[in-house]
Amino acid sequence: MPAAPNAFTVLSHPSLDHSGGGRAAEAPRPAALFESTELLKGSKIVGIMHNGSLYRLQATKLGKLILTK
Repeated sequence: MPAAPNAFTVLSHPSLDHSGGGRAAEAPRPAALFESTELLKGSKIVGIMHNGSLYRLQATKLGKLILTK
């Protein structure tokens, strides 16, 4: 069984490239990495504004995260 990818590998995966034109000329910058506790700051729900829409990031009782619009 292959090893699970770490967070950095997942965040810098080529499928997340939104440059719109194939390969980038320069090496990609690593994506910012945040702890969920840093985003939630002790609460179970946090609002995120993205492109004029409000999203809700919610932590479940089982420790999962749900992002809804």
